[in-house]
Amino acid sequence: MSSTQASDKPMSEKQRLKLEKYRLKQEALAQQAQNKTQNKTQNKTDKKPKKQSAQAVETPEYVEETPVGHRKILKPLDDDFRKAYLPKVVESAWYSYWEEQGLFKPQTDKDGSLKPKGKYVIAIPPPNVTGRLHVGHALALSLEDTLIRWHRMRQFTTLYIPGCDHAGIATQAVVEKQLAKNPVNGKSKRQDFTRHEFVQLCQGWKEDYHQNINKTARRLGISADWSREAFTMSPQLSKAVTHTFVQLHEEGLIYRANRLVHWSCRLSTALSTLEVDQKELEGTTKLDVPGYDKKIEFGTLTYFKYQIEDSGQFIEVATTRPETMLGDTGIAVHPKDDRYTHLVGKNAVHPIIPGRKLRIVADEYVEKEFGTGAVKLTQAHDHNDFNLGKKHGLPFINILNEDGTLNSNTGPYAGEKRFNARYQVIEELKKLGLYTKSEPNKMTVPICSRSGDVVEPLLKPQWWMRMESLVKPAVEVVESGELVIRPDVQRRAYLQWMRNLNDWCLSRQLWWGHQIPAYFVSVEGEDAGDDADDKYWVCGKTESEAQEKAEQKFPGKKLTLRRDEDVLDTWFSSGLWPFSTLGWPDKTDDFDKYFPNTTLETGWDIIPFWVSRMIMFSLKLTGKVPFTEVYCHGLIRDSEGRKMSKSLGNVVDPVDIMDGINLDGLHQKLQLGNLAASEIKNAEKYQKRAFPSGIPEIGTDALRFSLVNYTQSSGGDINFDIKTMHGYRKFCNKIYQATKYVLGKLGDDFIPRESAAKTGNESLPERWILTKMNTAAKEINQALEQREFAKSTQITYRFMYDELFDIYIENSKSIIADGTPEAARSARDTLYTALESGLRLVSPFMPFLSEELWQRLPRRPGDNTSSITIAQYPEFEDSFHDPKSEIAYELVLGCSKGIRSLLAEYAIKDQGVAYIAPLNQTSHDTASAQIAALKSLSNKTPVDINILPVGSSGPSGCSVFPVSAAANVYLDVKNHMQSADKEAGKLKLKLAEAKREQEENEVSRADLSKVEDGDVSEAKQAAERRRLDLDARSRALEETVAMFEQLKVRSA
Repeated sequence: MSSTQASDKPMSEKQRLKLEKYRLKQEALAQQAQNKTQNKTQNKTDKKPKKQSAQAVETPEYVEETPVGHRKILKPLDDDFRKAYLPKVVESAWYSYWEEQGLFKPQTDKDGSLKPKGKYVIAIPPPNVTGRLHVGHALALSLEDTLIRWHRMRQFTTLYIPGCDHAGIATQAVVEKQLAKNPVNGKSKRQDFTRHEFVQLCQGWKEDYHQNINKTARRLGISADWSREAFTMSPQLSKAVTHTFVQLHEEGLIYRANRLVHWSCRLSTALSTLEVDQKELEGTTKLDVPGYDKKIEFGTLTYFKYQIEDSGQFIEVATTRPETMLGDTGIAVHPKDDRYTHLVGKNAVHPIIPGRKLRIVADEYVEKEFGTGAVKLTQAHDHNDFNLGKKHGLPFINILNEDGTLNSNTGPYAGEKRFNARYQVIEELKKLGLYTKSEPNKMTVPICSRSGDVVEPLLKPQWWMRMESLVKPAVEVVESGELVIRPDVQRRAYLQWMRNLNDWCLSRQLWWGHQIPAYFVSVEGEDAGDDADDKYWVCGKTESEAQEKAEQKFPGKKLTLRRDEDVLDTWFSSGLWPFSTLGWPDKTDDFDKYFPNTTLETGWDIIPFWVSRMIMFSLKLTGKVPFTEVYCHGLIRDSEGRKMSKSLGNVVDPVDIMDGINLDGLHQKLQLGNLAASEIKNAEKYQKRAFPSGIPEIGTDALRFSLVNYTQSSGGDINFDIKTMHGYRKFCNKIYQATKYVLGKLGDDFIPRESAAKTGNESLPERWILTKMNTAAKEINQALEQREFAKSTQITYRFMYDELFDIYIENSKSIIADGTPEAARSARDTLYTALESGLRLVSPFMPFLSEELWQRLPRRPGDNTSSITIAQYPEFEDSFHDPKSEIAYELVLGCSKGIRSLLAEYAIKDQGVAYIAPLNQTSHDTASAQIAALKSLSNKTPVDINILPVGSSGPSGCSVFPVSAAANVYLDVKNHMQSADKEAGKLKLKLAEAKREQEENEVSRADLSKVEDGDVSEAKQAAERRRLDLDARSRALEETVAMFEQLKVRSA
């Protein structure tokens, strides 16, 4: 795509930062303008006071009569269910019709080849089958489906692949929690079942929630090809997983090693980094830990001494984990620390474990200034100590059982819980006179995101993947632009992550997942081999293949094979997602035609854990990038700015937004989860603050439009706001009611012209709206191409609401009612063209509403398009581009607005006298020719409008409304003002505001002038036009202030 190409001249970092700063400012200004417009809309339509929050409204029960899969039966718009916009009525029946018509399948040429414009492919980031979709999923699906629908309407061959992830640890954790709450046949723990029985329980959970996920996705209107739905544990995708593991093990990229892992004692499994939350503590803090009746103290640095062997000397150390001293086998000091140089090479004596000696080593890694400058080494339970232990050849002693109790290596503490042992060890050190002191200390506590347990570093034999050789090509494709990551801040984050990548631990001690296709070989008559030694392991796609490999490895031996019970990290299978969903490793037509994918749309938070692995796997296994673009949206946070989390109870179900739900209903849903009683209370308090009246029925289209509108190009996080969504529901209602009005004006016998092309007889308002329609099409296409989602919705809203509904439809009423038959027909033709195009423009964002209304419009002769889903998306057409008419009508609108504003300001309700002072000849000619239009648009109040010669000053006794650099409007207020002095004072305030805006615009122009980039050329032109308008505004106000001050002097 053209928008992804690098410019010939690279931008400097300074220029990039200036441009980014400008863009962020412009986005903020655009959003402010949008919010102002919405507030105006709210004021127009709300009968209740503005301060009152949106109420959860119950709509009547509606029963759809259309048979499933059939084109919807369209009933009259004046019955009880269609008088007003009701989302459930509008959204019914269409999805099954789309599916039955096969509209979501890739549309190809007759010979099966891609359409001339090519392909556009998205494989959905597979949601976990652990529960329901939340509003964060709805955001991703809305963005993805907007892109898919937009490309489909632009006649690309599109494919949107749906599917789910088995989510190994997440699913198993949820099922185990449910078992604990609701035992099955008296069995409340995983260990009470066989592996097969427990996997079947997980499978049942998966089936229930899988269907729920798909149902919600359909409710959201996503146009996915469900015939290609994928699941990470389906036979085909499991085949891809096994193939990959075996291949990479044969190539030496996957290996067996005994190394430290993140261990969850509660779940008895290793964790990925993503599943570990880092809890920052400022000092001594007591935390709840699962399995303990009392809170456990963290954030305390405990000092104690070790005695040097065969001497009366001691060396003092400090630790935040006193219980780990039971696994100490060394002490490290800095080689240049004079306090300890004489001790290097000597041993300290362990005071609790008889016969244990701790060798004192020197290493520059040690910080002399931290603590005592001497570091105790527990290399089997600390990631930093691990490297020092390896370097200095110290023994590795594991002190933990997998359930978090201490093992036989801890002497008298064997069998004790780890944190109970913490307090007991401190007491023992005090008794021995070795305890020195304790003090608060900042620290980070690793917490298992699935169980809330404190994560332990634990030494275990696991399967690992070497990452070094995979990193370089994955970096090169991003640096070269072959694969684009947006926004740029996430591109930089990706590159930084990739340059600091460690080997990947693949093993998980779970039952639910892809069991590792690795087999340990036991040789009869020989000692059992080391489980951590890769030499005794073989891998195979089947057990018979593994047996053959074992016999080749140990020829002539009698062998027994034992399959590894562990499963693979979930990210392993999801890393293959872009191509395994297309049939890889088999050679399939889908893979040949649709791989690589085009776009991956995802949250920025999983770039390291998922995106990077897909890129590395794809380049290694297919030789191609998995997709050509990654777009990262921001995270949705709750209304208080917190990350949405099941543990906080602040996750919002999109179904509750679409259908509405009262506060009691929200509270009841909290009871269905796995929250503790205290957490439920806190969650209920939040719900009362955020949704005091519940959530009103928003509908799918308003929800989708809101979520797309939230998405700024900067990729910033989003604070959830139900009031904004309710505002866009009113926008849906406006589209609905405006279409009803247009249908009424067109009449039942209206047949559109064969073409939307201009006839040459269009009036000025018609030429204006067609130009605006054309400009909107151009700008929306550009915005979506550049992934400026918020901008695309703002342009859509501006055209539909402000320009088409509020201006053209209103202004066309008099032409249709009072104009000649030819003029009325032309106005209706333009009304049809603008509305039909507008519905197509909004369709990717609002698929249900646009389909419902588009199907009610008559088709042009020869147009047999069955659905707006596959209708042509509007494109810019030169024939509609008429900037002269646009400028002329903007002048008419500006002048009429000025007259209305002045009449209202001075409460003139009888006869008004207005003057238009053109500032150039073109404006004079336009105003003179449009007197009738000016009068009809100005107000219901009778007003006499006079056109002054070019360059004329405002008449005496008239207040001014500066329109632009093209004209000013004056209104005679001599008989409607209190005094000339007060009028001068009012206008001085307006003049001060104009001066302030001039200064702000000059700052903006100065910022833009420093940016050497073509993207801001339009912004520079807009700033220059605003400068001219503000200059004219200031001059008009200054002249009018001077006039009233002269009147003040005369009256004195």
